[in-house]
Amino acid sequence: MQLVTAILLVALIGLLCGVTIYIVYLRVPHKVPGLAKIDEINRLLPGMNCGACGYAGCFAFAQEVSRNPQLASQASCPMLLGNDEIIKQLEIALGVSIDTESMNKKAMLHCKGNSELVFDYEGIPTCKAASLLAGGFKRCPYACLGLGDCLRACKYDAISIDADKRIAVIDYVKCTGCALCVKECPQNLINLVSGRSKVSYRCNYAEIRIIPGRERCDSGCIHCRKCFVACKYDAITWNKEKAIPEFDSAKCTLCGDCVNVCPTSTLEFFQPAVPAPLKES
Repeated sequence: MQLVTAILLVALIGLLCGVTIYIVYLRVPHKVPGLAKIDEINRLLPGMNCGACGYAGCFAFAQEVSRNPQLASQASCPMLLGNDEIIKQLEIALGVSIDTESMNKKAMLHCKGNSELVFDYEGIPTCKAASLLAGGFKRCPYACLGLGDCLRACKYDAISIDADKRIAVIDYVKCTGCALCVKECPQNLINLVSGRSKVSYRCNYAEIRIIPGRERCDSGCIHCRKCFVACKYDAITWNKEKAIPEFDSAKCTLCGDCVNVCPTSTLEFFQPAVPAPLKES
């Protein structure tokens, strides 16, 4: 009799547990709130998890952009540019209009080379290691060291090393604006600029950071403000805090006045931009 009672009691407990589980299944949502939207966005992303957008991977980016849809225009995902169909589907999923022009970024190196060597470096052949020794082995403490940390980080074969100047050279046609090289440069010489940029500022030696005993190269900015004064279209502003010029590509007409007046040739025409118009003789 006791055995039968025990069996019935166990069966009753099992039945109650089963009923409870069934009720919970019916009453509790099967999905975490918002997860469906994140999953929808994530399926539209390339799935390479390269980190080019600044996030740990595509799913992390999908999470962030689901909370703030405007980030879709600010992040630089090289796999999305030119894919109009995916862009359109993302716009529908996020309920926003994505500015593909804002997504178009290029990496710009703020160094033109020509800095003399101050000692022969024979250590680990990486920029990170060399920069730990008094800011590197070149006279300019902010010079590109040319040991290729950025080159090794680039997945698109867009960076090479100039054999003569020993500085990095960026191929703007191949550059996708992924920013992987930006993170690798210990000298902080590379930053992302708009793909619509028209003038390159090829120096990183701000007046406020002068180091005694170290000098800028012959191609370095001397902060003379001639480019700022020469611009007739308000396309150049002078950053007083950093003592460097800053450029507004929307106002720039490619007249070339700032490039021509620069005494150290620190300014160059940005390669993706159309050639400067010929001046009338």
